[in-house]
Amino acid sequence: MLIALLLFLLAGLAEIGGGYLVWLWLRESKPAWYGICGSLILIAYGIIPTLQKFPSFGRVYAAYGGVFIILAVLWGWWVDKKTPDLYDWVGAVICLAGVCIMLWAPRG
Repeated sequence: MLIALLLFLLAGLAEIGGGYLVWLWLRESKPAWYGICGSLILIAYGIIPTLQKFPSFGRVYAAYGGVFIILAVLWGWWVDKKTPDLYDWVGAVICLAGVCIMLWAPRG
């Protein structure tokens, strides 16, 4: 379970961080190497979820989507300095509950 969580966190940071570097390059006129580094990180993001031990691609990506939402809220708070409101936190908790249900619910 700890490895699965670590891989989800690593994938989320790679997707958000890589996308953020590309954003800075294209939207805020940062040097091209921001975009190149961001693109390479996004390639790594595409590989990281394949390291999960869950057998179903769809389930892994659906669960990862919930983790991504939580990480995006936290990124916006810590990096962009946009304080999440009550609805952001409620939505993040709902997503976390959904991730737990998808990945660890008993199945027959």
